Amino acid sequence: LTASEPLLLEEEFNMQVSWQNDNDKCTFIVLDKKKYDETTDEVSSMIGDTNLYLTDCDNPSPGEIEVMIAEKDARRGGRGREATMMMLRYCVENLKVSKFLAKIGYANEPSMKLFRSLHFKEISRSEVFQELTFELVVADDWKRWLSEGTSSYVVSSYEYNGRY
Repeated sequence: LTASEPLLLEEEFNMQVSWQNDNDKCTFIVLDKKKYDETTDEVSSMIGDTNLYLTDCDNPSPGEIEVMIAEKDARRGGRGREATMMMLRYCVENLKVSKFLAKIGYANEPSMKLFRSLHFKEISRSEVFQELTFELVVADDWKRWLSEGTSSYVVSSYEYNGRY
């Protein structure tokens, strides 16, 4: 978890509807691939999400990124890292984001470790909010590193199945 809080299923659906219509947000829902392959049920396969917030759509930097793997059994298996790397790549290639921020609570060592491993650097601390801010400025060598680490990355259109 970064600064994201778990939502009820109905709240998650409502947020997704609003995000489809907002140009200043981007979200990827993280599914458990094994469960989805077995059931083809998106809702029961949801384990978390990764989000990007833009403060200025005309100048998409910085983008504030966060990740949440809500299902405790799905944590510590690399899914948050994979989803975050996919989101970073999508934002760089499609939204032209050139700088990212991540705000992480003081007690959230796993997220700090994740973002450091993605080459983010701590730039500030807020005692009031009990959180650290990490920053990543996109450079060509980092883009190559990201591309190599996301070899299965594909952007395809999503067809709404009408069930949710």
